[in-house]
Amino acid sequence: MGKTVVEYSNVEIGLNSDFKIRELSLTVNKGEFVYLIGKTGSGKSSILKSMYAEKKIITGKAYISKTNLATIKDREIPLLRRKIGIIFQDFQLLKDRTVYKNLEFVLKATGWTNSMSINEQIKSCLDKVHISELSEKYPSQLSGGQKQKAAIARALLNNPEIIIADEPTGNLDPKSSVEIMNVLTEINQNGNTILMATHDFLLLKQYRGRILRCNEGMIDEIESKDLNIETVYV
Repeated sequence: MGKTVVEYSNVEIGLNSDFKIRELSLTVNKGEFVYLIGKTGSGKSSILKSMYAEKKIITGKAYISKTNLATIKDREIPLLRRKIGIIFQDFQLLKDRTVYKNLEFVLKATGWTNSMSINEQIKSCLDKVHISELSEKYPSQLSGGQKQKAAIARALLNNPEIIIADEPTGNLDPKSSVEIMNVLTEINQNGNTILMATHDFLLLKQYRGRILRCNEGMIDEIESKDLNIETVYV
């Protein structure tokens, strides 16, 4: 097995509710495509948010990309997030900027200064998600699938050690969902590690990966041969 990118051991995550995530243990290794599944409210998003320090680690051992999430300081969070590509369900593109300018904004905000390098990196990432021709379009001119491809390109900009995708097909029609999964699969095959939260059972059947189920704040692993509606939505 390759290098460990995510390691949680007996972790408790701080939540603003009575629901608790305790004694959480999971690992994600370099190059894996891992699904985090479970019914709505099972804690999937909270687990992902803890990985980019939006939710606090209360106890336990929690590392992502060699960063200790249990002891991370506020000033260290921006550096952590440069090591992680984050894809959201609602895209979170800046509406007043073109696709190119959205990506340029991120690179400049994370320390890139050379205009030629910025341009080359943006073109490379747009090419990886097959939307180079849309670089001068505004988000309002894009379909949902195109917006999500732009968001994936944004996630790739700083050559992240892991891509975290929180329900990336949740707002998309079935055709667009397949296109997004094809892009994510291609990216994974090129060496990127992906951790994806989803509740889409059909995609799980079509695009195989390691499956971790979140249930009552705990994690267990499901073999592909045991995958069915009952095992996913316990």
